[in-house]
Amino acid sequence: MSRVTAGGGIVTEMNSRPTTSANEDVARLRRWEDAGAVWRVVARGTADVEIALLTCDAGEVVDRFRSADPALLAYVDSPAPGAGNRDRDANGRARNARPRDALGRPLAPGSAGVPTTPEDISLTETQALTEAQRLLDAGRPFHAHEVLEAAWKAAPATERELWRGLAQLAVGLTHAARGNAVGAPRLLRRAADRIEPYAASAPHGVAVGPLAEWARRLATRIEGAGLDEIPGPDLVPRLVL
Repeated sequence: MSRVTAGGGIVTEMNSRPTTSANEDVARLRRWEDAGAVWRVVARGTADVEIALLTCDAGEVVDRFRSADPALLAYVDSPAPGAGNRDRDANGRARNARPRDALGRPLAPGSAGVPTTPEDISLTETQALTEAQRLLDAGRPFHAHEVLEAAWKAAPATERELWRGLAQLAVGLTHAARGNAVGAPRLLRRAADRIEPYAASAPHGVAVGPLAEWARRLATRIEGAGLDEIPGPDLVPRLVL
């Protein structure tokens, strides 16, 4: 998780949420971090702070809240929030040193976790799609998201929104696998909207049109039937035609 400084971008266009209760706010932010997602300081007053909660790729604001909790103020003002509990790089981004389970949830230090994707991974587009599909087939959408996020960051400008959308799709599937029936449909629809402009060209054989339709259909199904009624295989898309 990376902490981005205040100001700019999409967060300034959204309406603030009500102030949350004290003693819950640091825990809420840490849960968001532990999910591998991103938060941003939108505004910092002398006695309160406004936080935006973003998706893992920092591309979409999911929620935001304001708090006057002194513990939270100290947490966000520290050079590396949570440094005593989390391993971070020089930019404040959480590294993969902490063991995690197959869905990317943090485990206790010393636990035997599932290996994560190396942060310096370098794959061709075909290799990235093949590896992401393998991870999706294995029920590991969080790790597929890591592969697709790396491809997004390395992609040429003309393809970045495609890879960003694919990474967002995997994040939505991660939320679904974790039982989040509210966040998963939102992310799946955003991913569909992001990749759909590439349907005509289908770069690298990505099944853009069918994939966008599948994501929207799954989002509607989750909202209608709930995740308990959806078997695991139905949460696995096919990325390539």
